[in-house]
Amino acid sequence: MKNLESLVRPNIWALEPYSCARDEFKGMDAHVFLDANENPYNDPINRYPDPLQEKLKERLAPLKGVRPSQIFLGNGSDEAIDLVYRIFCNPGKDNVVAIAPTYGMYKVCADINDVEYRSVPLLEDWQLDTKGLLNAADAHTKVLWICSPNNPTANDFPREAIHEVLTNFDGIVVIDEAYSDFSTNQPFRSLLDSYPNLIVLNTFSKAWASAAIRLGMAFASEEIIGLFNKVKYPYNVNLLTQEKALTLLADLPTVDGWLAQIKREREHVLPALAELPIVLKVFPTDANFVLVRVTDANRIYRYLIEQGIVVRNRTRVQLCQDCLRITIGTRQENNELLGALRFFK
Repeated sequence: MKNLESLVRPNIWALEPYSCARDEFKGMDAHVFLDANENPYNDPINRYPDPLQEKLKERLAPLKGVRPSQIFLGNGSDEAIDLVYRIFCNPGKDNVVAIAPTYGMYKVCADINDVEYRSVPLLEDWQLDTKGLLNAADAHTKVLWICSPNNPTANDFPREAIHEVLTNFDGIVVIDEAYSDFSTNQPFRSLLDSYPNLIVLNTFSKAWASAAIRLGMAFASEEIIGLFNKVKYPYNVNLLTQEKALTLLADLPTVDGWLAQIKREREHVLPALAELPIVLKVFPTDANFVLVRVTDANRIYRYLIEQGIVVRNRTRVQLCQDCLRITIGTRQENNELLGALRFFK
């Protein structure tokens, strides 16, 4: 890896961050708060939340196998994605490299931040083209994006392929593990101390069944997390989100039960889809969704909409012609989908 300072935008490295009122008395015993121009009534939501979510990070750290100082919490994973561009990429000068197809927000954030986005198509059977990714990088490539399990293809990439990228790319490698809880593979956040150029993303939206609270996670070295905290807006995770996340962390058996049920339903849905005449291929999945190639994705998608069933039409996505992405739902939802598809003509 290059020296971290050489990867960071000079203005970000020199940035003097905004000092929150709650930062200034940290470690001291205070009970009268007259510093932040808050309304003294309607406790507790009258007060600004903990800007660094320390209690939540302390609870998360042992569960994720990292130190609290290696955790960034944001307004969904999209905040962390955007911060990567704002910290490392000089607009109009630097570029990033990503696989294709993959999660669309990597490119959207690149466009917003005026950063060139270079995509490298996956190989046959959605495999990672490690040589292609490395060859696409040049002296101005700051970040390489890998989503594993990938969206929309649903597959995990072999660990040795990702290790090859981490070892041979001297910039920042971001591995988005939003769907890792549905996979049997070991998450890469356990290797943070081995790879100082590694950032791993995760979220409360999928396995934790909490998309509405908008809580994303990023795991990285203390130095990189320090940059995230320096650039983020002061109170980026509100009190209600922090409290709801703590409630979820206090009830891990329920979350584990959701995961187990989704995995069971996945085993029920995949063979049933494969039996349908309109289904040409059901791709392997390590996620809570499956990518299916069908005879006519546009017609089938419109038909399902008419039945009140919404799936994701990915036919316009690179390499995904006539593909639908289908989320694994409850047994009732899955049976309704399968029943509707059986009657499609």
